Amino acid sequence: MPTNVTPPPQGPWGDKPPAPPDLDQLFNDSFSKFQGFLPGGSFLNFFWLLLLILLGFTAWTSVYTIPSDSVAIVKRFGKYAREVPPGLHFKLPFGIESATTVPVKRQLKQEFGFTTSGAQDPFQNSLNHDEQRETQMVTGDLNAALVEWVVQYRILDPVKFLFEVREPSETLRYVSESVMREVVGDRTVDEVITIGRQEIESQALVKMQTLSTKYTMGISIDQVQLKNINPPKPVQESFNEVNQAQQEKEKLINEARRDYNKIIPLALGEKDQRIREADGYRLKRINEAEGDIARFDALLVQYVKAPEVTLRRIYIETMQQVLPQVHSKIIIDKSTSSILPLLNLEQSNKMLKIGEKR
Repeated sequence: MPTNVTPPPQGPWGDKPPAPPDLDQLFNDSFSKFQGFLPGGSFLNFFWLLLLILLGFTAWTSVYTIPSDSVAIVKRFGKYAREVPPGLHFKLPFGIESATTVPVKRQLKQEFGFTTSGAQDPFQNSLNHDEQRETQMVTGDLNAALVEWVVQYRILDPVKFLFEVREPSETLRYVSESVMREVVGDRTVDEVITIGRQEIESQALVKMQTLSTKYTMGISIDQVQLKNINPPKPVQESFNEVNQAQQEKEKLINEARRDYNKIIPLALGEKDQRIREADGYRLKRINEAEGDIARFDALLVQYVKAPEVTLRRIYIETMQQVLPQVHSKIIIDKSTSSILPLLNLEQSNKMLKIGEKR
């Protein structure tokens, strides 16, 4: 029976692939080459190797670099020795001196009630990973609110920051939470959610800085910023409905004030105009009456002197006022017994106007 024999693997040009290297042989060859660089026998070789390792470890534990936004606090056997600026520096090796980097030029922050991904500071977020507990607060009117906020701070004195308070970042979280609960507890839930946010931030900033100075933590609070403030979830829908009703109320009040400011000044202006017109009409009538009285008195004096002449003059002046208002005028001679001989003044005026146009 024919048997299937698997041919040995070949390379791309038909040759056999190289065998894998022997690791033991490779290690022995490398160690032999390393011994060739060392003078003396095997004991001296071990001594020089140990000395080389010791020098490398000494250099590794002696040289350190400080970033540009930080300083280093060097401790000798755990006691403060000196403060080192940014750059490349040396210290005593083998743990005699240790350097702790403190970012004095960087703005740090702590978040309460939420978490930012990628945070390198372990104290930036909640310590016990219970963000809900941090945000639960009771307001001054015995209502509950979920308050989220951020504290931004800087390290002013690295020596106090490291040696005066144990775990200063953790202490700052406790101080911030205590102060925020105190400030929120002095206000109503409406003030916390709406109009009192800026005042809460300012007051919390002052109190946090006061406690930080009292505890000699060596930090400066730059800003306290409130984020989301919501009622508890079981009553959140009802609270939103109340807020919408209040907003609708404010909207209607503003619209009424707008209409009031639009209509009332216009009415007041019309009122003043009517009053001024009435005063003008009153003065006009008074002046006309006084003028008529003066005219009548002057006419009476002339009438006493010459009654017939004055009567004729009054008659003529009256006709001058009356006749222009009469459109059709017919003048009849009183001595005529019939109505045929008459003078049509209306027709005469039309003929005169036609003649003038021609």
